[in-house]
Amino acid sequence: MIAALFHYHFLQNTFLAGILIGLIAPLIGSFIVVRRLSLIADALSHVTLSGIAVSLFLSSKLPVLAGLNPLYIGTGFSVLGSVLIERLRGVYRHYEELAIPIIMSGGIGIGLIFISVAGGYNVDLMNYLFGSVSAVSRADLWLILGIAVIVAAVILLLYKELFLLSFDEEYAKVSGIPAKTIHLLFMVLIALVISAAMRIVGIMLVSALITLPVAASIRISRGFKQTILFSVLFGEISVLGGLVTAFYLNLPPGGTIVMISIAILLLAVYMKRFRPGAGLNKKKV
Repeated sequence: MIAALFHYHFLQNTFLAGILIGLIAPLIGSFIVVRRLSLIADALSHVTLSGIAVSLFLSSKLPVLAGLNPLYIGTGFSVLGSVLIERLRGVYRHYEELAIPIIMSGGIGIGLIFISVAGGYNVDLMNYLFGSVSAVSRADLWLILGIAVIVAAVILLLYKELFLLSFDEEYAKVSGIPAKTIHLLFMVLIALVISAAMRIVGIMLVSALITLPVAASIRISRGFKQTILFSVLFGEISVLGGLVTAFYLNLPPGGTIVMISIAILLLAVYMKRFRPGAGLNKKKV
């Protein structure tokens, strides 16, 4: 494995991208879970799928776009979907959760239409759906690196604001924090993370990488910062372990990454029995 990693550039791209995704997916996931927005990852992943399908359709019909990286249009769709969700949450103020299934349904509908007109499922689309060890190009890696830097920088700079909005939104608003702007920025960050992670985990399983390490972490952590640290650790173990397993067994990495995440979650649930005082709650942040 080590020899192949030094010999093949596509493996280097995949593992470097995996390290970055293992960092930013659980990092943003910690705030998503605390804010009870776990389903938003599923919604935006389906919107991203529609963007990928549109890109594949354009590439097949317009020779000038034949070399277009589908990740770019997929990312654009994901960001647009995140903005629309935030807008709809403002429209349905007393039923904010409606925004998620509305956008998810639209993403699925558009995706199915363009998958059909683009010629149905093919190898490229399957790689986006379930991830691939060999699918990450150097251009993908640079895009993922840029997204990782943006996500990490924003969370570092706005940690206090995001923390307050996650645990006590009313107090945050009274304190003068621009809640609407930060909410919108946070939604865009989620969209970017989903776009980055889909190359490794796949669109269908990207929400698992965002939520499962956090679900394991909150069982054993004693505060929010510790939750983030454990989530990132579990995310990196899941991604790297899943990629190695997928390489040796010739399996889609998305499935192996998710199964390792589930194994970690089950272990964390078992360990909870030996740490009765552990577990994240609003009194221990």
